[in-house]
Amino acid sequence: MFLTRVFGRTLFAAARSEASAAGAAAASFSTASKHNPLEEFFDTTRSPDDEKPVVYGRSWKAPELRLKSWDDLNKLWYVLLKEKNMLMTQRQMLHAQNLRFLNPERIPKVRKSMCRIKQVLTERAIAEADPRRSAEMKRMINAL
Repeated sequence: MFLTRVFGRTLFAAARSEASAAGAAAASFSTASKHNPLEEFFDTTRSPDDEKPVVYGRSWKAPELRLKSWDDLNKLWYVLLKEKNMLMTQRQMLHAQNLRFLNPERIPKVRKSMCRIKQVLTERAIAEADPRRSAEMKRMINAL
């Protein structure tokens, strides 16, 4: 637990310092600021000291997902996967520091949405007339 706490703090501090150093270097060379990819694993927009509760959206419904194309569902899957990874990282870091995880209901919403995407894609694979294409689609879905 001690290693997790120290490693998590070190990783977060390194991500912050690297981003600020990269931002300073980029500002001296151009007007565009660099983005540190490690920051995507942390919700840096909100501090635990904020008293005003933030209301997050609901999970995606299956009828809404049925209206989307295969490519849109694929993009949405990876957005949700990224969100899930960020939430799980944040939850683990806060747990290691014995702090409360804000809005734990976000994780089930993301999981439900991901399960519904798989459901919609499976429905499309079953409805596919070509058995070879259907089997290929099912393999792709199971790999998600």
